[in-house]
Amino acid sequence: MRILLDYRPALRQRTGVGEYAHELARALVETASGHNEELTLFSASWKDRLRPDVLPGATVIDRRIPNQLLNLAWHRWEWPPVETVAGAGFAIVQTFHPLLMPTRNAAQLVTIPDLDFLDHPERTAREIRRDYPALAGDHARRADHVVTISETTAAAIRDRLQVPADRITVCTPGAPAWTRREREPANGCLLFLGTLEPRKNLGVLLDAYERLRQHLPDAPPLVLAGRASEAAGDILDRAQRAPLAGHVELPGYVPADAREALYQRALVFIMPSHDEGFGMPVLEAMTVGVPVIAANRGALPEVAKGAARFFDPDDATQLAAMLADLVASPNARESMREAGWQRARAFSWHESAARLRHAWAQAQIAQRSRRG
Repeated sequence: MRILLDYRPALRQRTGVGEYAHELARALVETASGHNEELTLFSASWKDRLRPDVLPGATVIDRRIPNQLLNLAWHRWEWPPVETVAGAGFAIVQTFHPLLMPTRNAAQLVTIPDLDFLDHPERTAREIRRDYPALAGDHARRADHVVTISETTAAAIRDRLQVPADRITVCTPGAPAWTRREREPANGCLLFLGTLEPRKNLGVLLDAYERLRQHLPDAPPLVLAGRASEAAGDILDRAQRAPLAGHVELPGYVPADAREALYQRALVFIMPSHDEGFGMPVLEAMTVGVPVIAANRGALPEVAKGAARFFDPDDATQLAAMLADLVASPNARESMREAGWQRARAFSWHESAARLRHAWAQAQIAQRSRRG
């Protein structure tokens, strides 16, 4: 059985959905024994090439086609079929976004990480604003199966997109195979890791950090790590001028092989997002043993449960107070470190791969039923 995964989100900098696509594909390869399947990673770009050895054990199809042009054709005209573009046939095709990949004969799956684009399209990129709000509901209902990354998002898909529960499978991200630390760093930092974009609510984090420094002038530095979006100009400017200049670090995009070292440096991890379909950095922080403070929105309470402290993302004063308390409380940090380790053990990439195979089987059943 030939399966095609749309690997384009992982082609360049593997942030968020790209990291999810890569690690899930890796888990599928690692657990392929006994399964009659051939996994193919599809990519298209005019200038960026997908290495043939990006994931040993998977086939790579890389086409020199402008990505924006292909998206326009697929999303708006549903043409050409992927069999034409790829030069091969497949039993299953799956995207890692909410819109279908056109196909002649394959069962179709879409992946919906979150629905923030419905309520706040202004937080998204131009192409997403153009296509997702108008098309996602119709495509989700027409898909043979829908994959998502948390029970929180699954409930939203049922309620808001009117997709039946039996056509949705939750495949959560897994915990990375990193070393859990036994001791805190001597001179730790306060860490945020993620794309610097409006949805991440970094203005409130900077408000809170400024308040923290007013009360604790020797507070740890704040590290805002991640690729800066086009809308991040105000955040970058504020972080580099008084009173925060010299206290906020902006290392930019952190490659996958450098993320563990960054978490090892952290005293506390903060995820202040307005919404998250899962929040993979929270799981990564808990895996290492970094105490987590997170907004009480989206799937963050589901993911971190009793292992984190939660705050109202509109309340910078509350966040500042939580930061001050944890910075001053080694015992509290130790307790949260233990709770985070235990919570992280609930998430496995291999289990997610097994759930995805179940979703593929359900998609094929739905396809046969649809065709009568």
